Amino acid sequence: MSRIPGNPSRRFFIYLVPGIAMLIWIVVIPTVWNIYLSFTQYRGIRPPIWIGLENWKSLLHDHTFWVSFGNSIWMILAMVVIPIVIGLLLSSLIFDVIQKKFGARMASTLRAVYYIPQILPIAVASLAMGWILKPQEGVVNELLKAVGLGALQQNWLGSPRTALIMLMLIMIWIQLGYPVVIFLSGLQRVDPELYEAASLDGAGWYQRFRVITLPAITPEIFVVALTCTIAALKVFAPVYMLTTGGPGDSTMVPSYYSYSQFFQTQQVGYGAAISTALAVVIIIVAIVFTRIQQNSEQKSEE
Repeated sequence: MSRIPGNPSRRFFIYLVPGIAMLIWIVVIPTVWNIYLSFTQYRGIRPPIWIGLENWKSLLHDHTFWVSFGNSIWMILAMVVIPIVIGLLLSSLIFDVIQKKFGARMASTLRAVYYIPQILPIAVASLAMGWILKPQEGVVNELLKAVGLGALQQNWLGSPRTALIMLMLIMIWIQLGYPVVIFLSGLQRVDPELYEAASLDGAGWYQRFRVITLPAITPEIFVVALTCTIAALKVFAPVYMLTTGGPGDSTMVPSYYSYSQFFQTQQVGYGAAISTALAVVIIIVAIVFTRIQQNSEQKSEE
């Protein structure tokens, strides 16, 4: 076997060894070890004790586990659905309207502004939003007080009624720049004459968006939807920094619940079962998205 037809040399295998070794060391061994631990009782000190499916049976009756996956649905709404919808509208407006009227420099400036939350370290962004939402001397409560709405002041991240909503708004703010930048890069390959021809035919902005913009960036929409869905299922840092899954389990997500079982209650085997279940869900979601994208591409080619 050779990468060059007619060349019997197999020396290229040598160049694959470092990559394969790193893959085994970083991905394969930890994954296999985590799956093994999910079938054990292990507190991180003495050797693991094999208990079969006991951890998995416990998961089926664990209220917090199911609540955490329910909260993941809300995270998908905040990190995938809403940013994609708003991102489509903003990228179309920037490309089709603002760039024409105010020039490329203004369009580039707006693109950079929307992307700023993405380049902030997640710890910095979380601390900033936590400060803004503080119950005492927080910007939101101070503004409400200043405009005579002091009765609406409350502990935004400390109340079960508002904590998840505030977390979702923060994730929308963080995520929005990503689809805007990806969609704008996809629109660069669209011929501007298509927009000019459509405008001459009397097509309005919405008609140009529906007929030209949306079909042109369908591949980018799939990429953003897949990567953001995986990110939403794995979200950890904002929960860790802002709410630690509370109050109660109102903002609990699977990754933080797994972490708490690993490092706070020392139920390592149970935490491994949660993280393995989360990995299975992510793999299934990735396969489904890939199949849908392939079917969409086949239909567009036909």
